[in-house]
Amino acid sequence: MNDQNICNEVICQLQCVSSLAEVKADEWDALFPTDYPFTRHAFLRALEQGGSVGGQTGWLPQYLLLWREQRLIAALPAYLKLHSYGEYLFDWSIAEAYQQHGLDYYPKLVLAVPFTPAEGPRVGLCAKESRSQLMAQLDAGLQQLVGRYQLSNVQCLYPESAQQHLWTERGYWQRYDVQFQWLNRGYQSFADYLATMTSRKRKQIRKERSRVAEQGLVMKTLHGAELDEAFWQQFVLFYQQTYLKRSGHRGYLTADTFRRWGQQMSDSIVVFAAYHQQQLIAASLCFRSEHTLYGRYWGCAAEYDFLHFEACYYAGIDYCIAHQLASFDAGAQGEHKLQRGFEPVLRSGFYRFQPSPLFAAIERYCLDEQQMLKRYMEDAKLQLPYRISD
Repeated sequence: MNDQNICNEVICQLQCVSSLAEVKADEWDALFPTDYPFTRHAFLRALEQGGSVGGQTGWLPQYLLLWREQRLIAALPAYLKLHSYGEYLFDWSIAEAYQQHGLDYYPKLVLAVPFTPAEGPRVGLCAKESRSQLMAQLDAGLQQLVGRYQLSNVQCLYPESAQQHLWTERGYWQRYDVQFQWLNRGYQSFADYLATMTSRKRKQIRKERSRVAEQGLVMKTLHGAELDEAFWQQFVLFYQQTYLKRSGHRGYLTADTFRRWGQQMSDSIVVFAAYHQQQLIAASLCFRSEHTLYGRYWGCAAEYDFLHFEACYYAGIDYCIAHQLASFDAGAQGEHKLQRGFEPVLRSGFYRFQPSPLFAAIERYCLDEQQMLKRYMEDAKLQLPYRISD
C-alpha cells in the first residue's frame, strides 16, 4: 500500500509494510511511550525475527505507517489473522456464528501486541500533530486493507484508556474483558500489605510462602546480564513443558524470540527464579515499565507446593513494593488471583464489522456482554481478601 493524502496542507504518504525492518527503531519508538515495553521496536521485531509471527503462524504483520516529508508521524502495529489464537479477548462465538451462516470470518485484522493482553498504547502518534487528522489517515489505510483482503472486521485489543476514544469516535463497537491487577497503595513491606487482609487470608498466604522455603527452594530475582544463554535454554524448556501440559503444544513463542528479548530488552525484563540445590527449577518472566510490572510467562521442571503462587504473584508483589511500582498486571484470566489480592479491572477491545446478515446481532451481543461482565466484576470484588473498613 502506498497512498498519498493532503495532511496539514503537506503531502502525507500512507504505507503498509510486512516487517519492522522497513522502519528505523528510533523513528518507531519516538511515537510510543518510552517505558511501555510491548510496543517497542525491539519487542515486536524479535517476534518477527524469531519466527513467532509471520510464516505459517497465522499472525501476518501489516504495519501501517504515515509519513510526512520522510518523517514518520503515525504508526499502527497490525496483523492479518487467520485464526483467533493468542488474542485473549476472544471472539470464538462470533466466528462460530459466521461459520453457521456460511460466511467467512477470516481473515480479519487485529491491532494488537501478539500474545500480550496487557493494556497499553495501540497507535503511535506524533505529539505535535492533530490526533484526529492522523487517526483519519490511519483509518483510511485500514479501510484499504479491508477491501484488499476482504476482511470481515478490524479489531483493536487492549488499548490504554487514553486512546479508547480514538476508536469509539471512528464508530467501533466496544467489548469488555475482566482481568486481575494488584494495586500498590503505598505499602512499605509485604507484611504491611498482609495487614490489610482478614486474619484467615493472612495466615493462608503466610503458610503458602513458608511451604515454598520448607521444600528447600530458594527464590532469586534476576536482571540483565544474569539472563545468559544457559538461563534462556532452561527457561524455554520450562515454557514449552508448561504449554504441553496445558494445551498440548509447545507454545506460541520460539526460543529465538526469547533470546532476542534477552539480548535487546534486558533493561525491561525481571525474572523470579526458583532454585533447588543450586539448580534452576522454575522461573517467572516479567517485563516492567516505570510504573507497572507485567507478568508474562512461567514454567517449571517439577511440581512444588505453592511455587506457582510464589513465583508468579508474591515475588512480584514484593518487587513492586520494594521498587515503588504502582501496579502488577499478572496476565490474563485466573480467578485464584482474587484470593491473593489482585483486584478485578475492566479492559476493552474495539471492533468494526463489515455489513453482514449478522451485523445487528453482533451489536446486541457486544452490549449484552458489557452488562454481563460489569455484573461479574462487581461479584468478583466480593471475593477479595481485604478487611472491610469501618
